[in-house]
Amino acid sequence: MPTLSDRTRLIAGATRRGQGRRPVNPPVERASTMLSDDPAAMQDATDGPVYGLDGTRAARDLRAVLADLEGASDVFLVPSGLAAVTLPLTALLRPGDEVLTTDAVYGPTRRFLTRHLEVRGVTARFHPADASVEAVMEHVHERTRVLLIEAPGSLTFEMADVPALAAACRTRGVLTVMDNTWAAGLAFRPLAHGVDVSVQALTKYAGGHSDLLMGGIAADAPEILRAVSHTIEDMGWHVSPDDAWLALRGARTLPLRYEAQARSALRIAKWLQDQAEVARILYPPLPSSVGHDLWRRDFNGAASLMGVVMKGGDTAAAHAFMRALNLFGMGYSWGGFESLITHETPQLAHRQHAPALPGQLLRLHVGLEDPADLIADLEKGLKAWRALQDSNLQPSA
Repeated sequence: MPTLSDRTRLIAGATRRGQGRRPVNPPVERASTMLSDDPAAMQDATDGPVYGLDGTRAARDLRAVLADLEGASDVFLVPSGLAAVTLPLTALLRPGDEVLTTDAVYGPTRRFLTRHLEVRGVTARFHPADASVEAVMEHVHERTRVLLIEAPGSLTFEMADVPALAAACRTRGVLTVMDNTWAAGLAFRPLAHGVDVSVQALTKYAGGHSDLLMGGIAADAPEILRAVSHTIEDMGWHVSPDDAWLALRGARTLPLRYEAQARSALRIAKWLQDQAEVARILYPPLPSSVGHDLWRRDFNGAASLMGVVMKGGDTAAAHAFMRALNLFGMGYSWGGFESLITHETPQLAHRQHAPALPGQLLRLHVGLEDPADLIADLEKGLKAWRALQDSNLQPSA
């Protein structure tokens, strides 16, 4: 059989023959207790889950779909994207170990590293977000157990040479974990590039409808799968059957939504970079963006999330921009059908190596709305920005 495209593979499992008459989608099985016909079979997992935590039909089908997408031996489901990052770190790190990561790391991940792991004897260190492979490896020493990778980095969208980092870490005996939420398992497959663990927030593109929280953890190595599985079992981090069903539904249309939103995002990014109020667009698919060459070499698609660096301004100007918009919701998260905007300059203060940006940093998520309508909405935001800037320049009476 010829190799199937992602669009086809994510759907083909639902119509596969040999399973008798059945619904296209699996039933939602809300269950804690699982009954058996024989006491001898009550603890026999080969006959199906022995307890609701072990995963009902929708969760099993979702794991299979994601494992195929990620090119993994197995994918585990956890209750949030943050849990997808923190659980493998919990499973793989021990007191005395160190985790090294980018200074652009997702804020809640940084909090976990510096608050939860630190008091348990695990050290976290942060390398500059734009560090080369050689510079990153200079931070590795005998205690470094895991390199946590983001590509692109949170908020400022720095790209990393993931294959080179994975290869360098493997020679040093350092495990690699990559937060692959931006690529959604579609635009980049970390395991195929030498990464040990690929994680993503299924809350975002896989779910696609801003109505669930979930994370996925993909790996190949048996010892890593075993460590992750045992940690999930010991900590009880499982997902509800309803959420698994919703995520499975969203995954069926993931490639279409991802591609459509990326087209709109690139159109909007090109328009924004030509606006007088904008200093820089942080979006790797944009040829003028830092990291474009790495994105073009390694990725075959893009998320619809970008950074917009304004020329100067302050918090009041950023808020005026945001208040003037009607189509961009003011809310966190991304990957859903709706467009969103956030003001991110305050978060940069948490970094050890804060980037030197010429103005306020806004983050845009481009949804499935007509891009022409979104551009018209952004024009309102720029008008409000200009009006406030002009008023600030007026001499006082």
